[in-house]
Amino acid sequence: MVLEAWLEFGRGPLFRLCFALMLLGLARIVVLTVISMGEAYGRSADKILPWRDLTIKTLGWLLPLGTLWRKRPVYSTISFLFHIGLLGVPLLLGAHVLLWKESVGFALPAIPESLADQLTLLMIVTAVGLFFGRLLHSGARALSRGQDYVWPPLLLVPFLTGYLCSNTAVSPHAYQSLMLIHVWSADLIMVMLPFTKIAHCVLLPLSQYVTGLAWKFPCGAGAQVAATLGYAGRPTWVERPRLAIDKSTAPTEEA
Repeated sequence: MVLEAWLEFGRGPLFRLCFALMLLGLARIVVLTVISMGEAYGRSADKILPWRDLTIKTLGWLLPLGTLWRKRPVYSTISFLFHIGLLGVPLLLGAHVLLWKESVGFALPAIPESLADQLTLLMIVTAVGLFFGRLLHSGARALSRGQDYVWPPLLLVPFLTGYLCSNTAVSPHAYQSLMLIHVWSADLIMVMLPFTKIAHCVLLPLSQYVTGLAWKFPCGAGAQVAATLGYAGRPTWVERPRLAIDKSTAPTEEA
């Protein structure tokens, strides 16, 4: 009875609370990002932006079929498949669809349970692949932080427990224990989303526009950068592809 009560709490009030916190937190990030973009655009003397090209690049990142095999093709493909399972099962599994309707009042159409099981197994395998791909690749390891290693195992928990509950014969007590872990781990993930790097899930459509605006430096920024590097008064163009440091004019430690 105790496990059942905690399970119902996790499915009901706690789920709605975590969903609301996730929604508000992600909305806050989007709003602040859009405001910052507007301020950067307002400070820039150059108001010309390649909106069409930025939109095409954004769509290319959202559906990276053309660029998937250019760099680290195996890792990129695993990541792409991982995200299909990660998004598809929570939103489209029949039991989840009912939970969405009961808790928040809306849901997407459900997919067949057999397809949901395949996507779950796909997500589990690719999550393991992403974890070891990051761990064993020196370049990825150098750019990784602690949470990059925490997220794949954490995301595995609700998928693995949900699959075991749906496809294995366990005792009623074990079923309730696994389902409790399943529900509460999913609630925890929703709460953590706005406060970790996974918030990029809502910023990805804006990333190319942010990059385009980031190169719109305020008026006079170029001269300030040149002065900081010790090149004040020097020409802004050179015949050679790279600007070599002139020891006679570059600042010294004594200066």
